[in-house]
Amino acid sequence: MINNELIIVLKCRDKHMFDWKKPTVQMLGRWQPWHDGHRALFERCLAKTGQVIIQVRDVEGSSGGKGQDDNPFDWDAVCANIENDLDGYGYSRGQEYEIMLVPNITNISYGRGVGYVFEEEIFDNDTTSISATEIRKKMRNEGKLG
Repeated sequence: MINNELIIVLKCRDKHMFDWKKPTVQMLGRWQPWHDGHRALFERCLAKTGQVIIQVRDVEGSSGGKGQDDNPFDWDAVCANIENDLDGYGYSRGQEYEIMLVPNITNISYGRGVGYVFEEEIFDNDTTSISATEIRKKMRNEGKLG
């Protein structure tokens, strides 16, 4: 009889699994909610290293900083929004990306160059103009968000 661990290894052998030791692009945000602009950023990030860690700031019901007080989505809803969207484009959690809950990070500091780069991605006006604030407003007007 073959044990369950061997079966899992055989099933996953041909699939690319998220590799925690491989160079990875970090995406840090509130994702309130995840939208097309976030997916565009994800796809750029994925092209850099082949995998992305999406970090979710734990801000539901609290302030994410100045001008970031509207955070109605909890961890489970944020994860579901991300997974549902990316799945629809052929990306799978545990393969091309993973999602991680992090504290309400408001500052990122470093001392000297130690092997990572901070990069701002620039997009076309259509993508840049996507606003999670406007999406939340529309959802409230349609009765989809309290």
